[in-house]
Amino acid sequence: MSANRELSSIFQKFATVLEISGASGFKINAHVKVARVLEDLVEDIASIKDPEALPGVGKSSAAKIKEYLTTGEIKELDELLNSIPAGLLDLMQVQGLGPKTVRRLWQEADVVDIPTLKAAIADGRLESMPRMGKKTIDNISDSLAFLEGASARSRIGDAMPIAELVVTTLEKISGVSKIEFAGSLRRGKETIGDIDILASTIEPELLAEAFCTLKGVTKVLVRGVTKCAVRLDCGMQVDLRIVEEDAFGAALMYFTGSKEHNIMVRERAIKQNKRLNEYGLFNAQEACVASHTERAMYEDLGLPFIPPELREGKQELTIEHTPELIQLEDIKSDLHDHTIASDGHLTIVALAEEAKQRGFHTIAVTDHSQSSVQANGLSPERLLQHISDIKQANEAVKGINILAGSEVDIHADGRLDYEDELLALLDIVVASPHSALKQDSKKATARLLKAIEHPLVHIIGHPTGRVLGKRPGLDPDMPSLFAAAAACNTALEINANSWRLDLRDTHVRGAIDAGAMISINTDAHAANDFDQLRYGILTARRGWLTPDKCINCLTFDALMAWLARSC
Repeated sequence: MSANRELSSIFQKFATVLEISGASGFKINAHVKVARVLEDLVEDIASIKDPEALPGVGKSSAAKIKEYLTTGEIKELDELLNSIPAGLLDLMQVQGLGPKTVRRLWQEADVVDIPTLKAAIADGRLESMPRMGKKTIDNISDSLAFLEGASARSRIGDAMPIAELVVTTLEKISGVSKIEFAGSLRRGKETIGDIDILASTIEPELLAEAFCTLKGVTKVLVRGVTKCAVRLDCGMQVDLRIVEEDAFGAALMYFTGSKEHNIMVRERAIKQNKRLNEYGLFNAQEACVASHTERAMYEDLGLPFIPPELREGKQELTIEHTPELIQLEDIKSDLHDHTIASDGHLTIVALAEEAKQRGFHTIAVTDHSQSSVQANGLSPERLLQHISDIKQANEAVKGINILAGSEVDIHADGRLDYEDELLALLDIVVASPHSALKQDSKKATARLLKAIEHPLVHIIGHPTGRVLGKRPGLDPDMPSLFAAAAACNTALEINANSWRLDLRDTHVRGAIDAGAMISINTDAHAANDFDQLRYGILTARRGWLTPDKCINCLTFDALMAWLARSC
């Protein structure tokens, strides 16, 4: 397995422990940057001869990386961990407790773990601490009680509908002029911490009351005329910030983030002798020169408008013109879908009619192959009949093209689940890994390369097989896959289902940089699964995907010409 994930986690732990220990902000941020670089790194870190060549990785960090790759540990981290009580890291799981607060609890109240935190609340020690009022202590107690069954982050597929419902409800409140969700949700991240809502209103008390009494609110954590926070019955925390309408653009930029992007933009403002914050962009004379809209603020800084999905503190400020990123309306086909023939809930006709309503010119029926027994995979005989049924439906249903395909299992050794003679009868072949998802990196790479290079395979479905929060999936040498996909003109799929979002955003960027084509599919099993397409689009945008690099944006004739290509 690649060491990227482990090292990213280690450097993040470094940063957390350093902050708890009271280290300088520069040292803390240096470790955070390295953690992000490693998290986003497509190549296996072990294959990079000089880690210092990576952006943000200095001599000291490179030495730590090499030490870990050689010995499996980092002595400095072990020493650092030994310098603090081990239970302090457990306290970081308590919502509302950051490293600085944990440090205060440790130094001022002898809190060293969750049991001693509970004891400090019970015996009144926390009440004696400055800036630790009853409301704060009650919130900590509530977070402790919630911790046992709570997950640290939620999938975007859970968070976005909640945020949209909150916005839709609150925008009807008298006095509200502007309201949007911000934060990592607006940036399209695959998992979300808290939901951030930003609003402007001439009646802040009325809006605060409506927010704190929303259906589903189980606890009001903060209530004021500029900030409110609640916990919902689903376990999610929602924060509402009420800002002046004139400063809405500045606040939206600030609270959308990311922190790294905000730092980069703020540094650019400083170089221009300006000051940027959540209230606006100010010149040397402290006059506000932009605040109403994000676009105006970027423009005044000499930057193109940077879409929220790209604001991750990477290369977004180095481009002269922002690329025309893919949008939902650019998608004209869905090429990975299931019917009642395997484990879907729609007939061929019903699937096609649903796709037609969505504005697609083409839908591909790709039911599971024979080895997916749990998904009622089709035997060769059943597939032959299914192909006939699909072709009949294509004649009967007007206004949409129905392709006969299959989602074919890629076996552990790279073989496909059907013989080539049968695959050749299909309009489209989506080859996907469903089993042996704990293979080592070398075997996983060879397995997927064999499928990519197969002349009858058009798309590699959910290439790593990951499921968010449940399994990491395969960890192949992604650059090798990208190069092979580009050479063979085999598309790599972004599976839009919010449980998968596989390819992930950094993989998308690597794939298109290598010249590979991308396919975005819903993997629909039911009608409402088509609604998840937007999550695939957000992931694609985070990977800087443009419509010309996505086969789902092709016209029907162009798509058929692409399907007829050979490796």
